[in-house]
Amino acid sequence: MPNHGTQIGGELALLSRIRARAQGARGSGVRLGIGDDCALLALASGEELALTTDLSIDGRHFRLEWHPPESIGHRVLARGLSDLAAMGARPVAAFLSLGAPRDLVAASCARRGASVRGVAGTGENWMDRFLNGLLALALAHRTPLAGGDLAESPVAVADIVLTGAVRRGRALLRSAARPGDGLYVTGALGGAAAGLERLAEWAAEERRGAAAAGKLRPLPKKLIELAARHLYPQPRVAQGLLLARHRAAAAAIDLSDGLSTDVMHLCRESGVAAEVEAAALPVSPGATLEQALHGGEDYELLFTARPGARIPQQIAGVRVTRIGRFVPQQRGEPEVLLLGPSGGAPLEARGWEHFEK
Repeated sequence: MPNHGTQIGGELALLSRIRARAQGARGSGVRLGIGDDCALLALASGEELALTTDLSIDGRHFRLEWHPPESIGHRVLARGLSDLAAMGARPVAAFLSLGAPRDLVAASCARRGASVRGVAGTGENWMDRFLNGLLALALAHRTPLAGGDLAESPVAVADIVLTGAVRRGRALLRSAARPGDGLYVTGALGGAAAGLERLAEWAAEERRGAAAAGKLRPLPKKLIELAARHLYPQPRVAQGLLLARHRAAAAAIDLSDGLSTDVMHLCRESGVAAEVEAAALPVSPGATLEQALHGGEDYELLFTARPGARIPQQIAGVRVTRIGRFVPQQRGEPEVLLLGPSGGAPLEARGWEHFEK
């Protein structure tokens, strides 16, 4: 039988703290937030509801011993915001279901400042630092935390549900690309993969030097700066909203799995093929072409525009680059060609894919 006294002293106290902290990011679309069995949302006339969910698991999407709690919270919300951005939807509300090991939450509920064995840089309690990261990004995008769930779990896991609103008939879809469309990307590519590589190298060195201690030191400030694109990715919400509002884009997807994989998604949903110009790719400083092509979690927008469309060089302060075009799909021909100085070669989808062999 569960110990209900422990649940009241732990879960309800934690819920009260989350509720109090979540009041900071309010949105006009939330009529009723945390406190009831359901939240109540209100959309403007002529809008459609956009809904997305993303699961983040320790050891797969983040590592407790590597990632600062603020980074984990930020990344959990950024994944969902990026999905809304790719549809051209404005965020309305967020819902967080969080499962955590007992010792991770116990330090947060019982003793502020308690450290947790094996967790990166826990000078103050883990839960508050996690919420610092999540709620700071929520406030920046006016996305209130309107509900969720808590549970004890053998592994840390966070499921974020994002609701958004988009003008009826204006959502950017993966299936709307046509032959002749230009292919564009916001920002730069490969920075998240390069940051993750540096993080892994640091962790390997730390583990060799501190194997007896059983935990890693907090990330050095310089490493946090070098790995910022991985630790704190910036979803392109403003850019997605403008692309949809001005009908500049025809189709779009966010770059979460890697360019080579995500452009394949556009091709298959739209029934077209693509040509990508290697020399045109905006590669992040410190990243390689391979990381720009196949590294995931950049959370930039990959979008298409009709021939003759006037796409600005910047959207809401973020660079936009034309990197290729869509062509008719031909039987027996590659779905995606990577064009280089010596011609074209098939571009294999080598981005992130769960359950692959």
